[in-house]
Amino acid sequence: MEDELTFSDIYGGRLALLRRYYSPSCREFCLSCPRLSLRSLTAVTCSVWLAAYGLFTLFENSMILSAAIFITLIGLLGYLHFVKIDQETLLIIDSLGIQMTSSYASGKESTTFIEMGKVKDVIINEAIYMQKVIYYLCILLNDPMEPNGISQVVPVFQSAKPRLDCLIEVYRSCQEILAHGKATPTSP
Repeated sequence: MEDELTFSDIYGGRLALLRRYYSPSCREFCLSCPRLSLRSLTAVTCSVWLAAYGLFTLFENSMILSAAIFITLIGLLGYLHFVKIDQETLLIIDSLGIQMTSSYASGKESTTFIEMGKVKDVIINEAIYMQKVIYYLCILLNDPMEPNGISQVVPVFQSAKPRLDCLIEVYRSCQEILAHGKATPTSP
């Protein structure tokens, strides 16, 4: 089963949450951010090139134009490959673990996998960010030295920064799967 919901991020931008239910013990959540706006890309490129042309006419040095073109292209490629994330995916399987994938605008993907034995819980936490309180989903990992301790907090959907209503949807499903995994006895 698959359904798509629309939410907003902490800045008011539009986010699309695609939920896929594979089984009672396996669900996937894909949070898609808006694509790079051609209007903003054109505005930034034109302003950099116009400033370079103004400096060229002032100093009459063609290296300024060449450097502006080169810096703009390298900056755009770096932004698309290392910064602009188009989609973040959370796949949770009660018997295996949790996989988080970030898909960049250039097509590059970054994946992190956490074994279910290391997962203590999935929670919604709050933080103060730019003079406001924001909420974020995070995974608490067991501390191997102390049975009741937490060794690490792994935030989910870091780039998209969804609002609380979206996080609650994902949180409830994650808790259902964690409860299903605890109720199902594991064989040695």
